[in-house]
Amino acid sequence: MHSHTLADWAHDHVFLGATHDRNERRTWLVVGLTATMMAAEIAGGMIFGSMALLADGWHMSTHAAALAIAAVAYRYARAHARDPRFAFGTGKLGDLAGFTSAVVLALVAVMIGYESVLRLFQPVSIHYGEATAIAAVGLGVNLLSAWLLGAEHHGHGHGHDDDGDHDHHDHDHHHHHDHNMRSAYWHVLADALTSVLAIVGLLAAWFYGWTWLDPAIGIVGALVIAHWAWRLMRDAGAVLLDAVPSEQLSAAIRAELEAGPDRIADLHVWRLGPGHHAAIVALVSDAPQPVEAYKARVAGIDGLSHVTIEVHHCSGAH
Repeated sequence: MHSHTLADWAHDHVFLGATHDRNERRTWLVVGLTATMMAAEIAGGMIFGSMALLADGWHMSTHAAALAIAAVAYRYARAHARDPRFAFGTGKLGDLAGFTSAVVLALVAVMIGYESVLRLFQPVSIHYGEATAIAAVGLGVNLLSAWLLGAEHHGHGHGHDDDGDHDHHDHDHHHHHDHNMRSAYWHVLADALTSVLAIVGLLAAWFYGWTWLDPAIGIVGALVIAHWAWRLMRDAGAVLLDAVPSEQLSAAIRAELEAGPDRIADLHVWRLGPGHHAAIVALVSDAPQPVEAYKARVAGIDGLSHVTIEVHHCSGAH
């Protein structure tokens, strides 16, 4: 009979996403692209005296800052993955970074909305050719960045988010989401959206004289970005508050552990990181088995990475 030592029972608490390193590399690459475009626009605006160029450059700086938050979060989580100060590892650092980036995204939406309303009532002169060219170059950079980040965002087979009304679907099927990558993806997507809307508005004003369309489209864009920010804050915030990540996961645990005469008295399930979940289970039984037997039952449940089980003898529990 094999006798277990302390080393047999010890384990680490590394709950980073399966594609953590790849996501980190791609995010740093997008930070570089965004920062380069930002610097070029600000420098060009100062040299050529273009307010449109300056405004877009400073707007892009907020996205560069948010993307930098995502990249630093990946690096910090990896560097401190085995730091004993973090009771359950650093897997949730991405959710914290995602929530922070969502706040930045919401502020961007407010700034775009405010500026658009202002321009609706106080139109400013626009150099259409220059502004359209800038928006087109910005769109190219954003589409390249979205392509770099989008492979991961849609890489789980169920990565496309449904509308926010389907909360049940979100919580049951999207618990593998890397909210840090999701926030980075939505930042570049928001930038791409504003570029597309700007091009449409500028061309309509240039050729048809519809100067009101540019700020009106800006307001629509601000509302769309605000909606994205709210969804990201809601989902990342739920993880930070240890909300139950998946009703299906809880049901699977119950099905395995209550298959015999045992009954669950208390069950806590929460997310530790992308694709990693923990469970604490209190079982009552009139014929309790060793804890290892119960852990073996739930060992095959996908995404369940850390399980703590306590068993109490209780006559007539069944």
